[in-house]
Amino acid sequence: MGYDPKKHHRRSIRLKGYDYTQPGGYFVTMCTQDRQPLFGEIVDGEMRLSEYGEIVREEWFRSAEIRREVRLQPEEFVVMPDHIHGIVWIVDGEEASAGRLAGALAGLGEPGAPGSASGPAISPVGTSTPRSDPAV
Repeated sequence: MGYDPKKHHRRSIRLKGYDYTQPGGYFVTMCTQDRQPLFGEIVDGEMRLSEYGEIVREEWFRSAEIRREVRLQPEEFVVMPDHIHGIVWIVDGEEASAGRLAGALAGLGEPGAPGSASGPAISPVGTSTPRSDPAV
């Protein structure tokens, strides 16, 4: 079935006039099609990721590795059976470059050693946090 503007009415929940490329924190929610529980299941109150759930988690954090202006933090991300929630921090060019250099230098140490990098750092810059979560 193709897109039919008479049937498919999606309204934008973006703030009019807001520049979403500016530094700041952005709350993101993404759902599976038809809310199918593709990412795992909850067993005894704990989320057990499926193979797809593992891929989603890995690719979420890979975003910070390939995009120098993005910072992600593990405690600000969750995979649920049919959706994910996360906060994406966009930093300015200067901070992005400095963060990459610091991460590269810290990564020269042994993993887990003092001063070594264990993952992308997060620097909450900006005060605006537009929320995009119609499902909750």
